[in-house]
Amino acid sequence: MKLDYKKTLQACFIGYIVQAIVNNFVPLLFLTFQNRYGIPLANITTLVTINFGLQLAIDALAAGFVDKIGYRLSALIAHLLAATGLISLTILPELFSDPFVGLLLAVLIYAAGGGMLEVLISPLVESCPTDNKEKAMSLLHSFYCWGHVGVVLLSTLFFRLFGIANWKILALLWAAIPVINAVTFTKVPIASLLADSESGLAVLELVKKKNFWVFMLLMLCAGASEQAVSQWSSAFAEKGLGVGKTVGDLAGPMSFAAMMGAVRLFYGKYGERLNLNSFMAYSATVCVGAYLIISLSPLPGLGLIGCGLCGLSVGILWPGAFSMAAAAIKGGGTAMFAFLALAGDLGCAAGPTLVGLVSSAADDNLKTGILAGIVFPIVLLWGMALKRKNQEA
Repeated sequence: MKLDYKKTLQACFIGYIVQAIVNNFVPLLFLTFQNRYGIPLANITTLVTINFGLQLAIDALAAGFVDKIGYRLSALIAHLLAATGLISLTILPELFSDPFVGLLLAVLIYAAGGGMLEVLISPLVESCPTDNKEKAMSLLHSFYCWGHVGVVLLSTLFFRLFGIANWKILALLWAAIPVINAVTFTKVPIASLLADSESGLAVLELVKKKNFWVFMLLMLCAGASEQAVSQWSSAFAEKGLGVGKTVGDLAGPMSFAAMMGAVRLFYGKYGERLNLNSFMAYSATVCVGAYLIISLSPLPGLGLIGCGLCGLSVGILWPGAFSMAAAAIKGGGTAMFAFLALAGDLGCAAGPTLVGLVSSAADDNLKTGILAGIVFPIVLLWGMALKRKNQEA
């Protein structure tokens, strides 16, 4: 691999850290928004839904415009939107009589950037001349986890030192990362996703492939299984388990992200020795068990262990589905990655939304909501069985 492409990979890795900031900073402030602005839990749920909902809308549109304007310009726009949205969090809520409107607009801005990043970063890594694409993809997605860990750890440290009331300053500090990485993307080399002799599949050709829809199902369930717990783990630890915010953030979302990242790093190092299909099936089975522990355990300690176990179990699901699709559908190109990202983000919206709505209907009982979310890893297991059946046919 050329040295220059190492810089491209590094920029992509930081791009996924930006994605982690976009998805995981605001959930740390859910109860703060609820208390400071008087926003009910049902409306807080809307912020999660809008974030991932707009990301999946961008995913759907990206197949039509990314190839036209190019990956470099798309990456610049994505990073700048992410930064603008984070900055807007500190300004817009105070400009409206209903602060929720301002929060919603800020989420819309950074969600647009996050949606573009989701479409761009994986194919950029896939295009780089690496020896093992599956390992590179898993390593890439581990940086999302380390970004998640960094967001929780550094945010928690900031809140302890300077107080939660100064969260706006922290939002501005996080916004600096996408600005800096945007500058980096103006300089790094970007390879073509397709070989010179290849042409990308047309959308109609893609959707006619039976295995494409199986991978779409896997991506949807992977995103939902991951985010249903991840997005609510901070509020769950505080409200559902009755622990303080610092303990809740460290033992909830940070342990989740650290375990998820450890699995992706492990597969990034030893992936060639493992059967990806079996690894994903075992992981989904463990995920079902983790959901049961989180939702049914009477002990707070076991509930927090369940959060970590859930992170461990979902680690391979998203990058694994991406890698299997890239290997199975040759010439999928930007369209395939955009639709896979769309399915994943649809899951990222559906999982937390289901948990939030069921919890709200059950008198804000997050345990009940998370128990409802168990449907996603169960369906993923069915999807893996369907994939094996198609391969054997």
